[in-house]
Amino acid sequence: MTISVLLALLGFTFVATVTPGPNNLMLMASGANFGFQRTLPHMMGILIGFSAMIFLVGMGLMALFDAVPVLHTVLKVASVAYLLWLAWKVATAPPPQKADVEGRPLTFLQAAAFQWVNPKAWAMGLSAITLYAPDRSLLSVAIVTAAFAIVCFPAISLWTWVGTVVRRWLSNARRLRVFNVTMALFLVASLYPVLGIGA
Repeated sequence: MTISVLLALLGFTFVATVTPGPNNLMLMASGANFGFQRTLPHMMGILIGFSAMIFLVGMGLMALFDAVPVLHTVLKVASVAYLLWLAWKVATAPPPQKADVEGRPLTFLQAAAFQWVNPKAWAMGLSAITLYAPDRSLLSVAIVTAAFAIVCFPAISLWTWVGTVVRRWLSNARRLRVFNVTMALFLVASLYPVLGIGA
């Protein structure tokens, strides 16, 4: 991989990971509801889970999806169902003072597992492998995976930090409820591209 292609890959990974999507919206909501430190396991789950998914997609899962097209439909249904459930959890999150008792952010394992039903993660992974590792060799897939692993954490940290900044303004229970419902609606709206896949 040439330096120019590597720089293009890093640019792609930054834009892909910093733009709004289910992960970033949930991190912003988690930062607002639970703070940065308690959201760290969620963030690490995204980093490790997404990197593992990219690697496995490049090393063979793309071929499986090509061979068994019905898996696209199964993935779409699972993604929609899980994102709707998460949107409900965000919309009904307790106020910060109750959060320590009643609520908790996504765990490392939950966040890592979520990558497998996250439509944006699949779109990013499939696109990155297609564009930057078309031969699907171990080296090229490893480079794409490493690029995402390096760029992902700073990008998602930004969303969590924004959530913690907003948290101060959300000390009012009514404003927090409006914020959580708005984040939940944005999360549901992020399903629009998924529902259009294959149309």
